[in-house]
Amino acid sequence: MTEQHTEPVSTPTSAPTDEAQPAPVLSPVVKKDRRGLRAVLRWTAVVAVFAAVGATTAYGITRMDRTDVPGLATASDGRWVYPEITLPPLPSGSPGPFDEANAAGAHYADLRELVLPAPEGATDDKALRGSDGWLAPKVFLTELTEAGERDSFRQKLVDNGLRHVAARGWTTQDGTHTRVYLLRFGTAAVVDDLFASEFAAFSSTGYAMRGSEAADVDEAFPAKATGSEDIQHSVYAESEPYGAEQVRYAYLAAGDTLAVIMQSRKGEALAVPFQQTVALQSQLLG
Repeated sequence: MTEQHTEPVSTPTSAPTDEAQPAPVLSPVVKKDRRGLRAVLRWTAVVAVFAAVGATTAYGITRMDRTDVPGLATASDGRWVYPEITLPPLPSGSPGPFDEANAAGAHYADLRELVLPAPEGATDDKALRGSDGWLAPKVFLTELTEAGERDSFRQKLVDNGLRHVAARGWTTQDGTHTRVYLLRFGTAAVVDDLFASEFAAFSSTGYAMRGSEAADVDEAFPAKATGSEDIQHSVYAESEPYGAEQVRYAYLAAGDTLAVIMQSRKGEALAVPFQQTVALQSQLLG
């Protein structure tokens, strides 16, 4: 608010006389000074307004997330955006798969509810929906490249008492095709033996998976991605030179369930979304 300046008023101390008083001299300089003063006051007000706006803007920016500020958004590291993921409820009184009271390592929750959901914007792979959420084992076996290996592993599934297969697949906008299979057996001991003999990196290179010519153990995969010491994992990445697309895949032994996770993409299957997918699926199984 601009202060108003007034000229001082003199109060006469004696009675006026008849002597003529000189007329006041109005100097043009006084008017010029007043115009200058008004201009200064106007610019001061403008500066004050801009200062207030600037302060408000600065305060607003400090209160915003970095990704909310145009030009300051943090670059994506390649992770996908998944819907909120929650564990399905256990039947009343049932222990978790790794509780001490659960010697069989059984997942008492509905296996179909333990499959990782697709990330936002992905296209569902209808071929993996199965019937009522249960997938025929022969569909999973098509992921194995060699016919002889398919026949051999089919017999191993029968011999080890495979109970159910639940699966889900999707394709994201960058062309990455993901398939997740959960194979449930009778006990954790069966899965441990099967994993050690067929999939563990120290004893096997796993099976030749569809789309991959040759694969090596993924040494760059972070061991902590599985999130639980109770879950065994063996992770592979197709080695160069690969064909039109690269394939990454992982085997997880989690209690009575064997999980197989695959991702393929033209050119290169990116490591970050693959690690993210394995980590989230591991958390659902743990």
